[in-house]
Amino acid sequence: MRCLIIDDEPLAIELLEDFVSKISYLQLVSSCSSAIEAISILQNNKVDLIFSDIEMPDFSGIEFIKSLDIKPLFIFTTAYSHYAVEGFNLNAVDYLVKPIPFHRFLKAVTRAQALFNLKKDDTSSLIFNNLEPQFIFVKSEYENLKINLADIKYVEGLKDYIKIYTNASKPVLTLSTLKSFEEKLEKYNFIRVHRSYIVSLNHIHSVQRNRIIIDNKRIPIGLNYKDEFIKRIEN
Repeated sequence: MRCLIIDDEPLAIELLEDFVSKISYLQLVSSCSSAIEAISILQNNKVDLIFSDIEMPDFSGIEFIKSLDIKPLFIFTTAYSHYAVEGFNLNAVDYLVKPIPFHRFLKAVTRAQALFNLKKDDTSSLIFNNLEPQFIFVKSEYENLKINLADIKYVEGLKDYIKIYTNASKPVLTLSTLKSFEEKLEKYNFIRVHRSYIVSLNHIHSVQRNRIIIDNKRIPIGLNYKDEFIKRIEN
């Protein structure tokens, strides 16, 4: 992977350059001290992965990433942990807090390599196999978890987070809206049945009046969703 380092601290750049040199699948394109300089480099070079500091003069790393029409994979490197949620909202591969130990760097770039290889197969940030859509990857805590579509029973919305229920002992919690997730799943035999729930038609055990039974969970059917749900199960 061709990578770019952006940081206004020379020692931070030196450390990342040393780390990059130790990883056989990373190739350093350039290092720069500002986001403005990085924009010029991106215009003239192919870059697959960006390591970007956040607090920099004139133009922050977050502002820089938001400004890109086509975003390479990126990892934030910063001394400030309070930017973590905003960083992951932008779909950062990882968020490394300085001083960065090598084992955390290695974990982050290993994840980036896996995502890069998936993207080469024409998949997306919420990743589907285009020929046979069998799985997704979702960001949960500091990992991108692979979840088989066939294993998803239902999804519950909680404001800015969703819970994905499968056969596992506990649900997967990920930062997303239910509407966004609905758009990804609706063509794969999933249906929104309530403002707070999406269900897999494959896992419904029974329908009792205004409730859907999946395992021992009773999921309400919202009035605004009932007609469409009835059409789907009757066809």
